[in-house]
Amino acid sequence: MEHLTTRLKASGKLDRVVKRSLQVLNIAFYYLVILSLTFVFLYPLLYMVSKSMMQVTDVADATVQWLPKKISFGNYFLAWDSLKFWAGFANSAIISFGSAVLQILSCSLIGYGFARYRFPGYAVCFVLLLFTFLVPPQTIVVPLYLFFSDLGWINTHLPFVVPSMFGHGLKGALFVLIFIQFYRGMPKVLEEAARIDGAGAFRTYWKIMFPIAKPAMLIVFLFSVVWHWNDSFEPNTYLTTPDFYNLSQRLAMFYGSNNQAAETMSQMTSGSIGMAPTGLNQVMAACILTILPILILYLFVQRHFVESVERSGIAGE
Repeated sequence: MEHLTTRLKASGKLDRVVKRSLQVLNIAFYYLVILSLTFVFLYPLLYMVSKSMMQVTDVADATVQWLPKKISFGNYFLAWDSLKFWAGFANSAIISFGSAVLQILSCSLIGYGFARYRFPGYAVCFVLLLFTFLVPPQTIVVPLYLFFSDLGWINTHLPFVVPSMFGHGLKGALFVLIFIQFYRGMPKVLEEAARIDGAGAFRTYWKIMFPIAKPAMLIVFLFSVVWHWNDSFEPNTYLTTPDFYNLSQRLAMFYGSNNQAAETMSQMTSGSIGMAPTGLNQVMAACILTILPILILYLFVQRHFVESVERSGIAGE
């Protein structure tokens, strides 16, 4: 009897060891996957930072991979001047932040109407909404260009701002769908209580439902800013004057500063014979400057953004 008890205890202890080992393996596999994905996303950024701090000779030297022989921040100053950073930043900010704010206001109102009301032609309007989401903007760029050209909006910010006022613009249909999903998850008792107090439909939306939609608003705002900031297709179509170029357009035309050749020759030494001159260091510095405002914005809102993503999925009554 005692022998059987000992065997049972040993068996129970073995089961705990096996269970604990499986837990450790699961945790190790989890962190391995996370670290692998992190490396995939961080590698381009680390590469840009590394190359942007190199001199011309370091970039051309095959023996220099990640750590430059001498760290140089001069590439950032040269890229800053060549990009005309403040002018490009102002144009990007007007297009990105202006469109984002207007899309929040318009897409939220449209999404609330689709989520809470059934009006005549609801199905047709919803199908048209999905149609604008599915149709690539490249297929309608010619009629849009002709339309905006007739209005005199070419080389202005109006082709980006005005469509955003009406729930359209870049990814506008997707933002409407985000608000539809959010408002459908909100309790209807809030609107019923507002109606009992005498509030109409629009007042109920503006005073009760719209302030509650802060999680969805933050998601739409961040997505809209990032997509407009990185977009170069529509700006290249509607903005043809360099004074109106945003940072993405200026980056696409950037090949290094005007004195790149002189700088290359001055940094080439007798030990650099056979090395091909390159402006990759300045190009990488320009890339860092272009994405830096978005990185700073995300650092400030990332905690609220994660909370908004979680809260936007809460189901109501």
